[in-house]
Amino acid sequence: MTTDAKSVGALLLESGESIVTAESCTGGLVADSLTQIVGASSWYFGGWVTYSNEMKVSQLGVREELLEQYGAVSFQVAKAMCEGAAKQGGANVGVSTTGVAGPGGGSEAKPVGTVFIGCTHNGATLVQEFHFSGSRDEIRQQSSSAALLMARRVLQGDSLQ
Repeated sequence: MTTDAKSVGALLLESGESIVTAESCTGGLVADSLTQIVGASSWYFGGWVTYSNEMKVSQLGVREELLEQYGAVSFQVAKAMCEGAAKQGGANVGVSTTGVAGPGGGSEAKPVGTVFIGCTHNGATLVQEFHFSGSRDEIRQQSSSAALLMARRVLQGDSLQ
């Protein structure tokens, strides 16, 4: 359990808001961190691990055109994932992760460690691109930590620009 996960939980409890997760490269790590917190059931509604493009489309409403034009690892898809999750889950906050954890799958344009994280809060969405390094597990852990930090900052109203 991370400090950021605890902070997210406390902020959601205080505001009476809720969160859902839409994860690809992190494979449920963000959800795991949130559900380790006692009382999470009052503010964590659930989540999706949408590893395939088909699941991103069918479960989160990501448009196929976005996947075809930009690829699953993109600003546009991270945005659509978090917004789709919040809508589908009926939550105030949606967090998404999509990236290349490695060791394979990278390209010159999107090398291993490229991750896009999205967070939407009551209709306002922030997406950031990250470049992590290390093993597959380390990249996944760094991505999960960054997603929780982003959610905490968004809930606190911090400007990330």
